[in-house]
Amino acid sequence: MDHVVRHSWIIQLCIIVMTLVVACATVPHSGRKQLNFMPDKDLDALGARAYSELLVREPSCEDQEVKDEINKVANRVSKAAEEMDHPGFDWKVHVVDRDIPNAFCLPGGKIVVYTGILRYVKNEAGLATIMGHEIAHAVARHGGERLSQQLALNGISSVGSEIFRNKDGKLDNKTKVAIGALGLGATIGVLLPYSRTHEMEADRIGQLYMAKAGYDPSEAIHLWERMASIDKHPIPVWLSTHPTDQERLRNLKELLPEATKIYDKATIKYGLGEPI
Repeated sequence: MDHVVRHSWIIQLCIIVMTLVVACATVPHSGRKQLNFMPDKDLDALGARAYSELLVREPSCEDQEVKDEINKVANRVSKAAEEMDHPGFDWKVHVVDRDIPNAFCLPGGKIVVYTGILRYVKNEAGLATIMGHEIAHAVARHGGERLSQQLALNGISSVGSEIFRNKDGKLDNKTKVAIGALGLGATIGVLLPYSRTHEMEADRIGQLYMAKAGYDPSEAIHLWERMASIDKHPIPVWLSTHPTDQERLRNLKELLPEATKIYDKATIKYGLGEPI
C-alpha cells in the first residue's frame, strides 16, 4: 500500500514539474521568466467579462471631446505595442466619468480610463505614459501570472467556464478572485495588487511604447513626479507591493536612453502633444 501511495505521489510531483516547465513564459523586453499557466483565450475571456461588468457598474463619460482625446492617444500607443510585440489584441477604449486617478488595460486590450486621471497627465505624452504602463501590464500577461499564482494557492487548476456567473446571476468567489487579479477589485472583487516587479516592468515597457508612438519618453519621469503628489498612506517599503516614488523615478531615468533611441527613430514625433 505504501508503495502505491509513494508511486502516486511521484506521478503527481512529475505532473506539477512538467506543468511548471510548460507554463514558463518570458516577459518581453525584460527577459524575466514568469509562471503563467493561463491560456490566452481564457485570460482574454476573463478580461472581456470584467470589461462587461465595468460597463454596467461605472458611469460613462459623455464629453465627446474628452473621449476623442483619450481614444487618439490610446490608439497610437496600442498600435505601437502591436508593432513591437504583436499581442494581437482586440483593442477597445472606455472612459469612466469618475473623479479618481485610475486607468487600466485588461487582457485582450480593453483599456479603461477614469476622468480623474486627466488632472495629472497635463498633456498627451503624460496620458501616453499612463496608457503605455497599463498596456504593458496586459501585453506582459501580468494578470495571467498573478492569477496563476492565486489559483495555485487556492488549489484551482483552471478557470475555464468558472469565469461566468452562477445561475442566480451573482459572481462566485472564484470569479471575484479572478477579476480581482486583473485589478478590478475596487469595484467588483478582492483586489490583488501587482507586484513591485510587475510595476517596474510595466514602467519600462510602457516607456518604450510611448516612445514608439512618437511621444517624448522623458515626460514619463515628469508624469510620475506629478503622480507622486497624490496623498497616500505611508507604509514601509518592505510591506509595499508597489515601488516607492523615488525607486520608480530612478528606474525611469536609468531606462530613458533606451527609450530615447526608439523615440529618435519614430516616423512621426508628437513630443508632448496637445495640452489636456
